[in-house]
Amino acid sequence: MNATLEYKIKMLPESPGCYIMKSRGEIIYVGKAVNLKNRVRQYFHGSHTPKVAAMVSRVDDFDLMLCQTNFEALTLECNLIKKHKPFYNILLKDDKHYPYLRIDLNERFPRLTLARRMDQRDGARYFGPYIGATAVRQVLDEVRRFFPLRTCNLSLPLKSPRRPCMQHQIGRCKAPCANGVSEEEYAAMLRRVIDFLNGDSRELLKSLTDEMMECSMRMEYEQAALLRDKIADIRQLMEEQHAIQTRDVEQDVLAVARHEQDAMVHLTHIRAGRMEGGRAFLMENSGDEEPEIILANFITQYYDDEHLIPRNVLVEALPEPLQELENWLRERKGGAVTLSVPQRGDKVDLIRLSKKNAEDALLKHRQSAAIRDMRTRQAMIELKDALKLPVMPIRIEGYDISNTMGEQSVAAMVVFENGMPNKKAYRIYRIKTVQGANDFASMYEVILRRLTHGLEERRERLEKGLDPDLGSFSKLPDVILIDGGPQQVAFAQSAMKQAGVNIPMFGLAEKFEEIYLPDRPDDPIVLDRRSNALHLVQFVRDEAHRFGITHHRALRGKANLKSALNEIEGVGPKKQQALIRHFKSVKAIFEATKEELCQVDGISEVLAQRILDYGKK
Repeated sequence: MNATLEYKIKMLPESPGCYIMKSRGEIIYVGKAVNLKNRVRQYFHGSHTPKVAAMVSRVDDFDLMLCQTNFEALTLECNLIKKHKPFYNILLKDDKHYPYLRIDLNERFPRLTLARRMDQRDGARYFGPYIGATAVRQVLDEVRRFFPLRTCNLSLPLKSPRRPCMQHQIGRCKAPCANGVSEEEYAAMLRRVIDFLNGDSRELLKSLTDEMMECSMRMEYEQAALLRDKIADIRQLMEEQHAIQTRDVEQDVLAVARHEQDAMVHLTHIRAGRMEGGRAFLMENSGDEEPEIILANFITQYYDDEHLIPRNVLVEALPEPLQELENWLRERKGGAVTLSVPQRGDKVDLIRLSKKNAEDALLKHRQSAAIRDMRTRQAMIELKDALKLPVMPIRIEGYDISNTMGEQSVAAMVVFENGMPNKKAYRIYRIKTVQGANDFASMYEVILRRLTHGLEERRERLEKGLDPDLGSFSKLPDVILIDGGPQQVAFAQSAMKQAGVNIPMFGLAEKFEEIYLPDRPDDPIVLDRRSNALHLVQFVRDEAHRFGITHHRALRGKANLKSALNEIEGVGPKKQQALIRHFKSVKAIFEATKEELCQVDGISEVLAQRILDYGKK
């Protein structure tokens, strides 16, 4: 267990909330707890099932989101799992565990259907998510019983009326297909359904209660008991859905915590009435400022950086007058925005919750900062000694090659400064001179291009009297890490000599985590697996691989999209974009139903069938 985990475990709060387990920055598990201190500690003590033991063995960090109630934690857990899809939440990451009810308001006579996912761009009304498919189907059945909405998928109105189906004969449908109800009457009934799904269950409960009393008067006690239980189930469900907030709320909640030099701002996101998570932002050297000044500065910086501005922004404090900041937000959003400092009610509770998370995040930052600096400094010292470097490895550049059978080859360059990633300095190189899957030649090309470019820019800046270390490429690394063994290192060193520089270089072979130096191809260095130096170079190597494979997959996805959809007659660039925006992937397009495809603008039934036929090939 590393020092960060040890300190975080010691500082665990006795509060309900969600815990987010991480491995090298990746979220691998999300869970909830009534008492975070007790629950999270259990993972790192005692015995576990093989699955849990495997997960815990990978955990090197975790984050917390504090909540006020266990049910709030449950809802947040649901949203975090759906958003991040962690590997070890296999049983929960399927959206089928969290169904919605959907009313397509674009239909002339809208239906109430069960949906497995929510698409806020399709113009439909969604209700939920509901905790469990059984409960939502019970509500769906009861709505259809007391509000006879149609269930068929006919495209209404029909050119000529047809004979009503069995649903009409048993009183479950008003038969709009046979002109049995006007659009105005149907719309009035639909409004009552929406009221019920938004938490106003009075009409349905009154009908069930009346029926229960009638059964009791007729001494049909068994049926009356069934109705009694049904009433209790619906009341419980409506209470739970009220806690989830099914109304359409879009809010950001901001609060600040301060201690000595630093401050921490916590931002809680609420979308479609559901808390979708949050994030803490460190505001360095601002701990002596008042909360309203810190939050005003945060708002203008955060929302100026292409972040989506919600309809409502709730803050702990702001300098008067609020109007100026509110007008600024409205201008950035291009729409209505309300900026407010709540004084009472549920909104104050949201502020308290966000402040609680800010205080927790700041406490963890204070405890871990000194340890992190010490560990990083120690890692650089150990690496300098192990590789016999002439200077401290302040700037490390890592390189990795990604391709699929030689196609779409890219090289990733990542930069670490003072032991931490400098993502602004990351670069991707498209391999230009190498044909096929030749990682050695590709590594030669990228190292030569990077160093040649850097030396040229350095010379130009010196001629202009500019600092050579402030250019995009002119600051050269103290050491270069190559993802690979002695052959990759040999090609990289050859490129470096061709460029005319001499920079320390080494390779890290993944199988046995051995370090290869250019002059020691047959005598690798093996670092202690617990050493800080090994953890640092592994971090650089893994980050280069992650960065490269992410961009390679994007290029490959674009190529696959072009090759797959371009072959379907009638699916041009605009329709391709519309399909991808709606379904997110080519696989999802081909797995969709004809009805789902027809919901996309420009996709007719004929074209939808053509897409499905192509996907079956």
